[in-house]
Amino acid sequence: MKKSLLLLLMFALISGSSFAFLNKSDIISNNESSIMIPDDDPAAAKFPKGAEIYKAKCVACHQLTGEGIPGAFPPLKASDYLMADTKRAVQQVLNGSNEPITVNGATYVIPMPFQVDTHEDAVAVINYVLNAWGNEGGTVKLEDVKDIKIVR
Repeated sequence: MKKSLLLLLMFALISGSSFAFLNKSDIISNNESSIMIPDDDPAAAKFPKGAEIYKAKCVACHQLTGEGIPGAFPPLKASDYLMADTKRAVQQVLNGSNEPITVNGATYVIPMPFQVDTHEDAVAVINYVLNAWGNEGGTVKLEDVKDIKIVR
């Protein structure tokens, strides 16, 4: 009985280790939570600061996949609203929004608080979002959004 239990335990450890190695991801951890980050995120490689801001500020609502939470938080992946006006996206990250929005035909009414304090951080996170999850949104230039007033 002990021999069978020991063999089963060894099998479980080897299987678990193999699974973890084959499905490796980096883990960002802080005192509050851990977030799994896929190793193959080209947008994160191109816009690392934006990816870090997204994972710290946006992932709770818009999710790691960018698909949001239906009925509550809009998707950023393949979002017609986002792609229609990228300067508006920077403004909403800087100042938040209390207005209902319609994304891909669905209306969202939950207010979005501001997420960053600087134009540089807003551009970084929006450039990440514009290019993550298969989005092909190009980039926003800092000089094109410097005129956005930060309102608190």
